[in-house]
Amino acid sequence: MEPILVYGFPLGSSMGLVAALEWLGQPYRLCRVDMLGEMREARYARINARHETPVLITDGRAPLSETMAIAAWFAARDPERRISFDPLSPEADRMLQLMAFINSGFTGAFSPLWVALEMDPPRPAVQDGLRIWGKEAVIERHDKLEAMLGDTAYLVGDHPTLADALFIGVARWLDFHDVAPPARWPKIAALRARLEADPAVIYATAIENGEEVSGNGACQGHVPLSQLINQYSV
Repeated sequence: MEPILVYGFPLGSSMGLVAALEWLGQPYRLCRVDMLGEMREARYARINARHETPVLITDGRAPLSETMAIAAWFAARDPERRISFDPLSPEADRMLQLMAFINSGFTGAFSPLWVALEMDPPRPAVQDGLRIWGKEAVIERHDKLEAMLGDTAYLVGDHPTLADALFIGVARWLDFHDVAPPARWPKIAALRARLEADPAVIYATAIENGEEVSGNGACQGHVPLSQLINQYSV
């Protein structure tokens, strides 16, 4: 059985994992989930009790959650090293370092902005404070990432890897929350532009938006969430 990636919309960080599956080139299926609706329903807890995306239904037919765990699952099944590196290589160390930074502090810096946006009922004074705090944190984390980048075309080397997948799923939040002009960080802006022009990222973004598009042939179609829950609950 092909693995099934449960990815969220709108603007889910999991978009990058869809791109990673395209780069990997092995057969897979997808399940598209509304994070503002379906993901919050009680039944969703049967595949992830924390009501989050992404979730991977593995070839062992067990739900696997958490972005870093799913990325590690991909890397372990990448014998041609299309999206990863030899685990004992310096490149692998560098990739894991960047992935950890992106998945923790870089992504987490946006949390106050999402909380402010989704607060119901609204509390304007609290939301204003969260937006100030969030924007300052996002700017600081972008400053740190800009300083970490080298002269390679992608985060590690001359082709996109799992580190780039984690980055591109989150990087667009800078624009959505209107934090600061992307050009403030030239290296990050160049990396974003390069990835956003990549066919796998274009495909992943389009299906996230509900468009009918074709990728490179690795995707074997979508599975409805109700079917997924009934068949593969924990």
